[in-house]
Amino acid sequence: MKHALSITRAQNFAEWYQEVIAEADLAEESGVRGCMVIRPWGYGIWERIQKLMDAQIKLAGVENCYFPLFIPLSFFEKEADHVEGFAKEMAVVTHHRLKSIDGKLTPDPDSKLEEPLVVRPTSETVIGAAMSRWIQSWRDLPMLTNQWANVVRWEMRTRMFLRTSEFLWQEGHTAHADKAEAMAETLRALEMYRAFAEGPLAMPVVAGEKPENERFPGADATYSIEAMMQDGKALQAGTSHYLGTTFAEAAGIRYQDKDGGLQLCHTTSWGVSTRMIGGVIMVHGDDDGLRCPPQIAPQQIVIVPMLRDNDEDAAVIDYARALASDLRGLTAFGEPVRVLLDTKAIKASNKRWAWVKKGAPLIVEVGPRDVAGGNVAVIRRDRLYTDEGKLASAITARGDFVAAVCAMLEDIQSSLYAEAKGRLDAGIRRDVTDLAAHFAGDEKVVGWVEVQWSRPTGDALDAIVQQLKALKITMRNAPMDAAPADGPCFFTGAPAVERILIGRTY
Repeated sequence: MKHALSITRAQNFAEWYQEVIAEADLAEESGVRGCMVIRPWGYGIWERIQKLMDAQIKLAGVENCYFPLFIPLSFFEKEADHVEGFAKEMAVVTHHRLKSIDGKLTPDPDSKLEEPLVVRPTSETVIGAAMSRWIQSWRDLPMLTNQWANVVRWEMRTRMFLRTSEFLWQEGHTAHADKAEAMAETLRALEMYRAFAEGPLAMPVVAGEKPENERFPGADATYSIEAMMQDGKALQAGTSHYLGTTFAEAAGIRYQDKDGGLQLCHTTSWGVSTRMIGGVIMVHGDDDGLRCPPQIAPQQIVIVPMLRDNDEDAAVIDYARALASDLRGLTAFGEPVRVLLDTKAIKASNKRWAWVKKGAPLIVEVGPRDVAGGNVAVIRRDRLYTDEGKLASAITARGDFVAAVCAMLEDIQSSLYAEAKGRLDAGIRRDVTDLAAHFAGDEKVVGWVEVQWSRPTGDALDAIVQQLKALKITMRNAPMDAAPADGPCFFTGAPAVERILIGRTY
């Protein structure tokens, strides 16, 4: 069967991923290593993620704000573990102007900053400084803040959406009176991410706690949602951190309690990024391009009029416009249905396949015969072909289509999730006794392994990490919904306290 892309997932998953991004008009290279231009369709997906996620954030009582892109180096130096964790990725501004010297623009030696400024890799330090000013009394708690921003982490090996030097995200930062409140917020954010991934993104995930060696720098505990890509690798799609009092002590975030004593706040941070778009591509994409879940599709229905540059075109356009108007009056997933009428002067079949590659959930073609018969030709992006391998374009009465379209969008959303959930469940093995044999070969697609785990620390943990590193695998998280531990630790033989997932990762 011939597909819209020149390379299939089976042939080369990494190259297929890059081709989907290009052919679906999601993003392109910018001319700066590791930085990308996010094109309208790709940014439209991010806008949908942002809108839906922002509503959930605000529903929890969190308020949006904004903090500077530039952070004084001294802010990071107050927290040793944090700065060490990000030191190799920090972009640093040292001068504030350029000067032409020997015909070349170069930093003006006389413009050197008194203190270097770090381009925001994350905002715990600068937000901590603000919280130390804003919080005085127990009455000021909890303090719940979030910002939508860009961050810079100077990556050595980059891949669009998955690992870029600059990316977009939201970062929540909260301060609480005690550990119990802070832990409750940490787990609330984690559950918000899990529900969002499995809802709007139709992307099944495993929520759990990261092992000690995978914690966010300076955190007491880190939790994540892990998604399985079609090649069996894991993608960390969101994280939530309980930071304890470490950052509060460094930044002086204290409050006067009801008895008049001074106490350190317990803080949290949590975030998701444009990496989620990479996850959507690799979870739902097929050999014809992206398949976009209807809840996050910038346009849920694209109407393609079949124009022939003759006297019938005007009637086709009028019919398509009336159809678009009818559809826009409908509601799906609690919002007005998003409809695009594509009247570009491009051959209709080329437009059809362009929207197939972009992953528009429903593509509706309208030609003169459809106008005469009161019909539409409907293509569901999740079921592109018949069993015989032909394009599945269903001729449907216009009224029947309008009546059924909302249920159809909901069915596409649920079918994408069910397909991915089946793949995730089938991709986790719990009977593996030899990791080296199971993960043999750099490119072998084997999914994840779940083993029992005793939470070793120190040298014992370091030895395990090195053992896994040699196999090019890592511990992902200890699933919160895993069966209770009931035997020895896979690595140490000590009594296990939980189960942990292991696999290759992006």
